[in-house]
Amino acid sequence: MSKQAVFCIAKGRDQIERIVAELQSSGFSNDDVSVLFPDKTGTRDFAHEHNTKAPEGAATGAGAGGVLGGGLGWLVGIGALAIPGIGAFVAAGPIMAALGGAALGATVGGLTGALVGLGIPEFEAKRYEGKLREGGALVSVHADDADERSRAKDIFKRAGAEDIASASESAPPKH
Repeated sequence: MSKQAVFCIAKGRDQIERIVAELQSSGFSNDDVSVLFPDKTGTRDFAHEHNTKAPEGAATGAGAGGVLGGGLGWLVGIGALAIPGIGAFVAAGPIMAALGGAALGATVGGLTGALVGLGIPEFEAKRYEGKLREGGALVSVHADDADERSRAKDIFKRAGAEDIASASESAPPKH
């Protein structure tokens, strides 16, 4: 069966951290988990810290604004993005690389186009963009098989996440 990603919308930092911690304890790799949410902390401070290229600087910059901490510190590639037409976001995991290019290139379609590029069906991508604009967070996890997809969906459901879905990945994340 093809590799897929499982997605959900989380509301609030506590729910995001609970989901990420449970994915970690369930055996998912930090390379397979992505989080994307609006940056409400003052992007300039965060971006300044991120540009030091010191992982602890990025975590400190984000932590100072109350954005990251706990389970989210486990994720790779934490950084700030400016997505055309939408605003500032914090991203972590494989989604950071995928959206980073889209954000820098000001792709047509903004966030929806970038999400479709990740393999999310257009209908879902538009819904996720709306939820992100409202302050929600997109959490995704790469799943190699039906068992992993089922485990991820169960974790999302237990945490009370919304809009849980899965889609074939256009290309597996590479580092």
